[in-house]
Amino acid sequence: MGLTIAYIIIAIYTVALLLIFFYSLAQLNLLVNYLGQKKRNEVAPKFNLLDPKEIPFVTIQLPIYNEKYVVERLLDNIAKIEYPKSKLEIQVLDDSTDDSVVETAERVKALQATGLDIQHIRRENREGFKAGALKEGLNIAKGDFIAIFDADFLPDPDWLKKTVIYFKDEEIGVVQTRWGHINRDYSTLTRIQAFALDAHFTLEQVGRNSKGHFINFNGTAGIWRKQCILDAGNWEGDTLTEDLDLSYRAQLKNWKFKYLEDVETPAELPVVISAARSQQFRWNKGGAENFRKSVWSVISAKNISLKTKFHGVMHLLNSSMFLCVFLVSVLSIPMLYIKNIYGHLGWVFEVTSFFIISTIILFICYWFTYKSIQGSSFDNFVDYIKLFFTFFSVALGFSLHNSVAVLEGHMGKRSEFVRTPKFNINNLTDSWKGNKYLAKKLSPNMILEFALMVYFLFGMYSAIPLNDYGLFPFHFMLFLGFGFVFFKSLTAKA
Repeated sequence: MGLTIAYIIIAIYTVALLLIFFYSLAQLNLLVNYLGQKKRNEVAPKFNLLDPKEIPFVTIQLPIYNEKYVVERLLDNIAKIEYPKSKLEIQVLDDSTDDSVVETAERVKALQATGLDIQHIRRENREGFKAGALKEGLNIAKGDFIAIFDADFLPDPDWLKKTVIYFKDEEIGVVQTRWGHINRDYSTLTRIQAFALDAHFTLEQVGRNSKGHFINFNGTAGIWRKQCILDAGNWEGDTLTEDLDLSYRAQLKNWKFKYLEDVETPAELPVVISAARSQQFRWNKGGAENFRKSVWSVISAKNISLKTKFHGVMHLLNSSMFLCVFLVSVLSIPMLYIKNIYGHLGWVFEVTSFFIISTIILFICYWFTYKSIQGSSFDNFVDYIKLFFTFFSVALGFSLHNSVAVLEGHMGKRSEFVRTPKFNINNLTDSWKGNKYLAKKLSPNMILEFALMVYFLFGMYSAIPLNDYGLFPFHFMLFLGFGFVFFKSLTAKA
């Protein structure tokens, strides 16, 4: 290995480590904000449901696409929403291309017979995907406020009562609620996803919102002021995360967002890794697309503070951390050999301490979010330790898949909005077998993930002849992570 190549590897490795470190510092600052907010006792505003003048008209939008397994559950649940029927309409924005269309139409007709104002809205094409469907529905929506729920979400009957009241503040454009998980304990995969989402919906959303930094509408389980959507330029389908896009455009227009950690909206997590893959790919590519689209607007904005700009940039760079993690992982083995061959460069390994510090910071941050939902007993802490390192390993295993998504997003490569298959999984006895929406083919990424599993097995072996075991635990976690992702992906196609 030439010295020049060694220096290039060291430079890339160091930059990636420093970016991860700055990300962890941003998370630590959000933790400080989060803990400060938890000490406050905020009293929710009230309005009189008996006074027609105080009850705003609400439109509930349900964007669906080939949701055969969950659409009946969705419609039956939404029909239970407690709100005056004269002030509520429901739009079923159905872009489906399969036989679920007939079942949806029949269920909508049955609900109409009960006196519910519910419409089955079909488009001739999927232009703009979910954003296009929401925009078309908005054109004919009667409501001043627009609540949105994806097909796997099950809001409580009093959900509107808990959220609409915050729009008494005319500067608020969005009220977002926390996602719950009806199948959290279904498998290791669902526990990991719940763990990561809980961190976002506690630490990040509360940490940013409490200090007036930009947050994002999460695509579902939230409610918009119609005027805010229109003022921000309406829904646009040029990114895969239209929710993040509109959120930033609205906040740059000085609209305030309100996040309600105490209002939980239950939903179903993907139970097979192929479904989680499609969701992760969309979220991470969309994040990178929005970085390209919005970062300069954030940096150059005159109406927001420097700290809000910093957190905004880090927020938009969230998905890009997977690329940094992937680079650090792949280059860690060459770094091991550089240290052995070029003894005078051994000092460079001091930068590895940044990764250790970053991991410790994230461990602390995630513990506070975990205990806020699961409790802080000793047994819960032990469970947390096991779950954190399982999550960390699997996140490493997803780093190739998500890095491809991030690179495509930054390079401007367009792709279709790929929906996440739903399963109607409510408990441990329900099965996903036979789901007609699952991907069947072996992807090139899966073959590379198998190769990376072998590569990090070699990294573990390298510690023996080099007599250097410092990176052995890291390579072991990478070996487990890529192995988990590969074999789970393989069995999901059986």
